[in-house]
Amino acid sequence: MAETDTIEDRVVDQMIRSAKANYQRLPVLEVIVDRFTLALAPVMKAHCAGNTADAALASFTYSTVGEALESLPLDSLAMVAAAHPWEGDIGVVLDHELLFTTLEILLGGRAASRKDWTPRAYSAIERKFGARLCQAALNALAEAFARLCEVQFVIDHIESSPQAMVLSAPSGPCVKITMRIDFDGRGGNLMFLFPTTVFESIRSILSAPFHGGQLGGDSSWRDLLSGKLEHTPITIDAVLHEPVIALADILNWKPGVTVPLGITEDQHVTVSCDNLKFFSAAVGRRRNGAVALRVVRDYSEEEEPTDVTFD
Repeated sequence: MAETDTIEDRVVDQMIRSAKANYQRLPVLEVIVDRFTLALAPVMKAHCAGNTADAALASFTYSTVGEALESLPLDSLAMVAAAHPWEGDIGVVLDHELLFTTLEILLGGRAASRKDWTPRAYSAIERKFGARLCQAALNALAEAFARLCEVQFVIDHIESSPQAMVLSAPSGPCVKITMRIDFDGRGGNLMFLFPTTVFESIRSILSAPFHGGQLGGDSSWRDLLSGKLEHTPITIDAVLHEPVIALADILNWKPGVTVPLGITEDQHVTVSCDNLKFFSAAVGRRRNGAVALRVVRDYSEEEEPTDVTFD
């Protein structure tokens, strides 16, 4: 009889666990997180003085808010961020390994050897540096969501412990995302907790099946290419005038001969690059004596290249 009760108890426990684990998947959110992972490494590199950074998605799990909070390390730095214009808060948790790694980098310290860390209350400067790091990551996350809707994540306050965060009802569904960030072999985890109630206004979009392709018009390659081209040095030519001169006259040129170009004071010059006209400009002089050009006609607004095809 005892054995039968034990089997029944196991079946009941399994049914309860299965019921708890039956959460609505958000396929589009998973895609957004994947793209956020790709964007996080450059953000961390820029934030940490150009040090090479690697970011990877360690886990993406569906659970209850209570289970997600209980799974967080007790010695982590926990923050609550408000999502505008969504109604609700999300949790951001930074473990001590990532916090102290970024502190060493930002403060110019040498790489310290790994050793056991005794949990303690974080100092004011540690909390401030941690909040800046998390806010930089949240800004990148907002950009990942921008292809679907406009949202802004702003850190509201820092909690005394991860379990002290109040995000939603403990039994409510939650998405826990763990990102692994490394700087030359050193680093730690950055965790995000999203109660699904915060997605109420876009739940229908996030829960829709994703069959691949572009999400909201992925123009990241175009932005990257434009950013690179903006800083590319080019050589431009200012054509003052193109007179027609007979070849016989040119052959008779000798040192000291004056060549009339037929340029008037109000004549405009044409500025071009590789035979592509950019603009027309009036010639003048600045107070320091340098020759300057004032744009009077922009050809780029009138003529578009016809040999380039965009998608």
